[in-house]
Amino acid sequence: MAQLILVVILAILFSRIVVASAAAFPIAKPGCNSSCGDVEIPYPFGMTEGCYLDEPFQIICNTSFNPPKPISQLSEIDVARISLEGQIHVLQFVARKCFSQSSVVPSKHMVTTFSLAKFTLNHTLNKFTAVGCDTYGFIKGFHGVQGYTTGCMSICYSTEEVVDGICSGGGCCQTSIPKGTSEFSLSVGSFRNHSVVENFNPCSSVFVVEQGGFNFSMDLLRDIENVNKLPVALDWTIGNETCEIAQKNLDTYACQKNSKCINDPEPDSYPGYRCSCLEGYEGNPYIACQDIDECQDENLNTCTFKSLCKNEIGGYKCSCPNGYQGDGKISPCLPKRKNQQLLVTRIIAGIALVTAALLAFGSWLYFEFKRRKLIIEKQKFFQENGGLLLQQELIKQKDCTNIAKIFTAKELEKATNNFDEKRVIGQGSYGTVYKGNLTDCTVVAIKKSRVVDRSQIDHFINEVIVLSQINHKNVVKLLGCCLEMEVPLLVYEFINNGTLFDHMQDKAKASVLCWHTRLRVATETAGALSYLHSAASPPIIHRDIKSVNILLDDKYTAKVSDFGTSRLVPMIESEIPTMVQGTIGYLDPEYLQTSQLTEKSDVYSFGVVLVELLTGKKVLCFDRS
Repeated sequence: MAQLILVVILAILFSRIVVASAAAFPIAKPGCNSSCGDVEIPYPFGMTEGCYLDEPFQIICNTSFNPPKPISQLSEIDVARISLEGQIHVLQFVARKCFSQSSVVPSKHMVTTFSLAKFTLNHTLNKFTAVGCDTYGFIKGFHGVQGYTTGCMSICYSTEEVVDGICSGGGCCQTSIPKGTSEFSLSVGSFRNHSVVENFNPCSSVFVVEQGGFNFSMDLLRDIENVNKLPVALDWTIGNETCEIAQKNLDTYACQKNSKCINDPEPDSYPGYRCSCLEGYEGNPYIACQDIDECQDENLNTCTFKSLCKNEIGGYKCSCPNGYQGDGKISPCLPKRKNQQLLVTRIIAGIALVTAALLAFGSWLYFEFKRRKLIIEKQKFFQENGGLLLQQELIKQKDCTNIAKIFTAKELEKATNNFDEKRVIGQGSYGTVYKGNLTDCTVVAIKKSRVVDRSQIDHFINEVIVLSQINHKNVVKLLGCCLEMEVPLLVYEFINNGTLFDHMQDKAKASVLCWHTRLRVATETAGALSYLHSAASPPIIHRDIKSVNILLDDKYTAKVSDFGTSRLVPMIESEIPTMVQGTIGYLDPEYLQTSQLTEKSDVYSFGVVLVELLTGKKVLCFDRS
């Protein structure tokens, strides 16, 4: 008896080993190494001749490290992981500039240039990041044949202005990267050579990093010089043709047996295609996909108890054994005796009814609890965001013609289709702007900030009241706000013809901006600033006047917008000390040096806009000779 049990156990173990072996599939071509150190190297990538598709996919395995380190042959970057879904995760250098007693300390990577060959930066997974107080950084790159330059600046004067985990301009800033970047360079600099912040932040650093691969903290202001490389996600495709064109030449077509070809969703940015296994198959689609035996894993098939599972190419089939009836999937396999079948049917029907009733009651309880929790949460946010204070102020001003409206979260969720990404019309360092349609068919722009300072709620409510009373034809009207969400939302009138910057930089649109129109835009903008500085009570300093923040309606009437950084000027004060904010190129040099804010700062920025109108040139452009 004991010997029989042993034989059965050995048979079971052997069958599992066979199944496990069958489930495994090769990721590299026959005779080729499939890993370098701890990193798997799936085909079309490879390490030796004949093991990779073409030169961009060649990986050099550097065995001088322990464990060995894979390096991309063309771009000479460390490879951390390769995915058959079209991503390769690498480690890139950090561009850094350090200072000692206001002098630059020599560094190997003050300006860093990267050429990614066939690969491109994934614009959704990566962010351009700058770390440091008294720091600015730029990324200059190419997507296709078009060049671009973007960047951000980070200013702070003490560790008290730094918030762990947030890159919003104090110690750390981030910005998005355009699609399809295949070659780029990073540069970093400092306004004052860290002379004010050297005791806790001696270095300025910039880098591109994959989301989740970098977590900012105050300690990094001192220790960032110890961070040399950070993870970056790259996209890869096969060739530079669509599936339809590539399939015409079977000698070079990369998708193998039981696989399908997938066109890149953005062929203008990422020319080429990828391969994927058909449903019911698994493996490396660039070698050959193998049939999945769904019958060996009960989680992969829907055959019911007592039914027979038969594996088929690309799928499986369920059936009942002799003496039973049913389809083995939806209908269980039951004995063919009628009385017993009727009893089982009644039992199943009873259980189903009871289960359905319990599920219905449980669902009602769940949604009722969720509804009440949502109401309580909205009331909590409403109070924390100063809703009661705003209501009191609006009651006092009920006779005014221009009065802010308090929108409900439900109204704005309906207006933006639950803040659908397709409704996004603008993004910046201060938040995201959505296009919305109210129930009365009014089209509005809804601004959702990234963070909110709870200690400044009273000042925020005061600004909402004052800004909503601005009634000038050349200033974007603030219609109201919503305080029922974690971050307050501001609702503005919608201007439908884009920004002045877009019209000046787009050749087709620029032709419409004749000198008469440009003069009128300048005059209207000047009138709006004069109104904000003199006629508004209290006066308002915008702090970020630039061509991007001047909107044009369908009649090319100028509308000054984006009061995300504006400040009210107290009647007894002519200037306000504050942390430097604004846009490089438009900042008043005196304000940048002294941090003293006056109306003249807006006038300086307006002067830069006038130069843009006269020349049609960008404020910052590194391509000029």
